[in-house]
Amino acid sequence: MTVAEDFVAAVAAGRAADTPQEYARVRDLAAAGPQALSLAVAHVADPDPVVRSTACRLLGAVAELHDDLRADAATALLDRARVEIEPAVLWSLARALGDTRDARAVPVLVDLAAHGDTDVRYMVATALPWVLGDDPDPAGLAALLALCRDDEVSVRDWATYGLGQVSAADGAAVRAMLWERVADEDEDVRAEAVRGLAHRRDPRAVPLVADLLREPEFNVFNTIAAGLLGDPSLAPLLVAYAPDEDSVADHLRECDPDRRTRRDDFAFDLFDAVAAGRGGVALYGRRCEIGLTLAVGERTWSVEELLDDTGGDCGRAARLVLDEPAT
Repeated sequence: MTVAEDFVAAVAAGRAADTPQEYARVRDLAAAGPQALSLAVAHVADPDPVVRSTACRLLGAVAELHDDLRADAATALLDRARVEIEPAVLWSLARALGDTRDARAVPVLVDLAAHGDTDVRYMVATALPWVLGDDPDPAGLAALLALCRDDEVSVRDWATYGLGQVSAADGAAVRAMLWERVADEDEDVRAEAVRGLAHRRDPRAVPLVADLLREPEFNVFNTIAAGLLGDPSLAPLLVAYAPDEDSVADHLRECDPDRRTRRDDFAFDLFDAVAAGRGGVALYGRRCEIGLTLAVGERTWSVEELLDDTGGDCGRAARLVLDEPAT
């Protein structure tokens, strides 16, 4: 089938409300890159709202798969946003704007955050955190905070998840909203708020994360929350919660003061050893993430992986960094 024929098939799936089939066809179409972009742009103003919806989703998929086409896809979506009024198309448009990760989408999503259609607000709640960034526009942050109070549970859930875990924004207003949602009537919203506080390493969240680790159903985000807090009291709960999960080892390290100190000492010694042989060396941790990263120019290494791979031999780790490409 040609790209045009595949697009027609995707539209047919959308008309039949066959969401999985439409999504799969759109993803396959997006692999065509510039050809898919041109096709989507040509149909984004089609009189048929189903065609417009499919075109919007295709623009989002192109942006997601092709960094070099992301800005062009966002521009086409923003142009359409100025005139679109159909809720089903706005749903697709909001989702696609989130896929672009383009800050220019913030004003559009802010306007749509107050839309009367619940489905549109739901999709805005999922998309807005991805375009806000870690230092969000005040209006964009205010819109996301308002969505955290939405009357619809699904909107509150995704907005709280986005605020708590997708965005690394912090400050009094962010923490106040997360604490407000800790008392939400919905269990999932409450859990997202607790994990959001853990991402900001708020020590008051320790007993709340402990409660999440006592739940029988495994959720990897609970283990991440425990690692971010790094409180020793969470270690035995973490082991009991996920005894067979390999990823737990990294989070247990954060909850063990002795192991964490050994990692930190190794990281500083490694930094000194590498900096002695090469310039442009940096050692850093990311906000709202566990672990440390060593960077030499544009190449990066996980300090924890170097520590484990070399058994803590700093000299060997330094030679690996200086002599081998990053993986």
